[in-house]
Amino acid sequence: MNYFLNQSIELANQRDYLDQLFRVYPMSPDNIRDIDSTKWNSFEEAFNCNQQEKIIESLLDFDLFPIKDSYIAYLRRDRTAIKRNPATIARICGRLKEMGLKKIYENISQPKETNRQIGPLFKRWVNSGILGIQPVSLEVFKNTNGNAILNASDLAMQKFARENLGYTRSKGLDFIARFNGKIIIGEAKFLSDFGGHQNAQLEDAMSLLNVTLNTDIIKIAILDGVCYIHGRNKMFEILTQTYKDYNILSALLLRDFLYQV
Repeated sequence: MNYFLNQSIELANQRDYLDQLFRVYPMSPDNIRDIDSTKWNSFEEAFNCNQQEKIIESLLDFDLFPIKDSYIAYLRRDRTAIKRNPATIARICGRLKEMGLKKIYENISQPKETNRQIGPLFKRWVNSGILGIQPVSLEVFKNTNGNAILNASDLAMQKFARENLGYTRSKGLDFIARFNGKIIIGEAKFLSDFGGHQNAQLEDAMSLLNVTLNTDIIKIAILDGVCYIHGRNKMFEILTQTYKDYNILSALLLRDFLYQV
């Protein structure tokens, strides 16, 4: 088995893995969403006057709709349907009336799901200089030869990799660095549970390991979470059987990996 994959599994199962990982992924599930007061006032006025079309229009301006209803996504994508479907609008407004303004406000200001907070956290951690060097801009990265970590958006990294590394995937990257004259590219995933969307996230990271790139480009999957838990689960079996010889590691071991390439 790849040394760093083995070390990641040991770290997750034998030490204070979650305590350490919180430095990389400091989840904040209790931070409620900010609600635009102008938008809320517009909704509240429509609600008090029972202007049903305007009630729905106003609520669609918020990130969250206060109730779960299978037709909301359709209305978000085609607001002209609001006028054409009065019975549906009346049904939804009836549920909203039962809730009342206080509960509606609570629901639209709920915190973002933790899995939606994860994306920027890895890059924020890398950009703090925790890996031993301060990440640099694309211009500096391209015009120097020493050890460097690229500070750029996923899409900017994708473009750089397409133009310089033979990268052909249609998605961005989370990590590009140069150490000891070698380029390292990677994707970072925090897998919070088994099944469904999380399995798709794992497969996404694994797909990077299978792409063909220019010579001497090192591909890594920076994985954390339940994937390292011993057991007869799909994630652990994929890592320890199908991909046991690939560069897969916890973010907590990334610094060690970089300096030994």
